[in-house]
Amino acid sequence: QLQLVESGGGLVQPGGSLRLSCAASGFALDGYAIAWFRQGPGKEREGVACFSSSGTTTNYADSVKGRFTISRDNAKNTVYLQMNSLKPEDTAVYYCAVVKAPGGVVVIGLGQSLYDTWGQGTQVTVSS
Repeated sequence: QLQLVESGGGLVQPGGSLRLSCAASGFALDGYAIAWFRQGPGKEREGVACFSSSGTTTNYADSVKGRFTISRDNAKNTVYLQMNSLKPEDTAVYYCAVVKAPGGVVVIGLGQSLYDTWGQGTQVTVSS
């Protein structure tokens, strides 16, 4: 059974850093497009960072460019989101999601409808 488990959330002061982890089980991340999403209080869920299924290309939402970095460790079957210079508006539940790319097709995107397997989320609160 495909499963994603996020961890690493917590309370951090503005300007601080956190690293989120997304551990995959039941499948290998190779050939999967991967993304991090977030949903703040009273807001729509939005994509913040993604990795192509080829594992070579990343994309970021404008609101986090230069501050967040997505990375992956295939040996550990884990995806990370390094978040620096955090702002109160980054407060949200953060989710990771994946989708298997069809053979010969490279998949990448920040649209939530693209992904079919989701984790349960981890809370990030940025506050002084």
